[in-house]
Amino acid sequence: MPKHIYIDQKIPQFNKTIQVSSDKSLSIRTVLLASQAVGVSKIFNLLESEDVINALKTIKKLGVNFKKRKNFYEIHGYGLNSFNPKSNTVINAGNSGTLGRLILSLLIKTEKKIKLIGDKSLSRRDFSRVIKPLRLFGANIKSTKNSLPIIIQGSEFIRPIYYKEIIGSAQIKTACCFAALNSPGITNILAKKSRNHTELLFKYLKIPIKVISNKNYDLIKVKGLQQFKAFNYLVPGDISSSSFFIVLALLSKNSEITIKNVNVNETRIGIIKILRMMNCKINLINKRIYKGEKTADIFIKNKKILKSINCPSSLNSSAIDEFLLIFLVAGVKTKGTSTFKNLSELNKKESPRLNLAIKFLRMIGVKVERSKDNIKIYGNPNLTLKNNYHIKNYLKDHRIFMMSCIAALTLGGNWKIEDKDSVKTSFPKFISILKYLGAKINWKKEKILLPLP
Repeated sequence: MPKHIYIDQKIPQFNKTIQVSSDKSLSIRTVLLASQAVGVSKIFNLLESEDVINALKTIKKLGVNFKKRKNFYEIHGYGLNSFNPKSNTVINAGNSGTLGRLILSLLIKTEKKIKLIGDKSLSRRDFSRVIKPLRLFGANIKSTKNSLPIIIQGSEFIRPIYYKEIIGSAQIKTACCFAALNSPGITNILAKKSRNHTELLFKYLKIPIKVISNKNYDLIKVKGLQQFKAFNYLVPGDISSSSFFIVLALLSKNSEITIKNVNVNETRIGIIKILRMMNCKINLINKRIYKGEKTADIFIKNKKILKSINCPSSLNSSAIDEFLLIFLVAGVKTKGTSTFKNLSELNKKESPRLNLAIKFLRMIGVKVERSKDNIKIYGNPNLTLKNNYHIKNYLKDHRIFMMSCIAALTLGGNWKIEDKDSVKTSFPKFISILKYLGAKINWKKEKILLPLP
């Protein structure tokens, strides 16, 4: 099967209900925490993407058994610091920064040396942000360029730390919380606001944690060396995956969609808040709380033109994975100039997303001005495309691929979009859901030129 797709027709009007893939952040966190629990945990609706499968393979290599049942995964945990890897174990985190950074934090007391590797994209990414606090805990970590490959060897002399996290990275915060599990005493993390799945999971699992919040920061206190019991967990739908269909409905003529059972944690719905600022009507219905997490069904329908915005940078962390879509909406659905600031973190994801987003918008005819990590997007709500477009996704970033599909299906033109297999890392059902909604997606076509600049 070819590794690219062709799109040359807009998606027809639709009015349907869908269910997207499970939340990736929660899937990986529940797998890793189940590996440290005492007893057999059952995780229902686990995301079966490459990133999550790599998490399962990782705990297996570290001596933790799991079994796939009919509709859930069983994970057999033996408590804190119970990993029992073979000598010279190599762990491959694939494309997952979450897995790569968090598994290091659970290895700070493991006696044997473990080597962590990843794919080309992950090997480019900065691991110093977790190496630094883990070394403060007492772990022995070797990395020549603060990137993969990394060698870690645990220590008996682990100590609690105080750490100030100033980026707004949930991965750094979670790495500190996970490392604190194997540390005596109380670890204090002063963390800039970011997604709080780990804190909610700790509270649900009755791991001693206290969170003191103010406007910009959370002071998180974790008491270590406290065993916790195995658990059952039903993973809700992923807001990041949902966002592609929110924007598809928003940009498709006379269309509307309902997305069932989505995680709408307040720290994850930046895209909804930003689109509402643009005067988009998004309804959250059937709201409920599941083990600390807010879930709901999301309903949205097309609106002709939205208003431009000056996006508050305080929303950046809660929308960091959705900015490609937000930029697309600002470029082709709003009237006026939208501004976005302090976006340096976008270039530290699977690919340099800020750079590529700007190139993409300019390629389709949207004016963008950039000043360091700030951009202005000049809305072009009457944009219709007729040319040929070829998207070369050189780092196989799943979100670049999916955003390109949404643009192709709503703006017109003839598109060749490469690296369709990139969606396997986070959203394997993406193309099948598009087809269910009526999208015409082809595997063969005459050669299309015009590469992404």
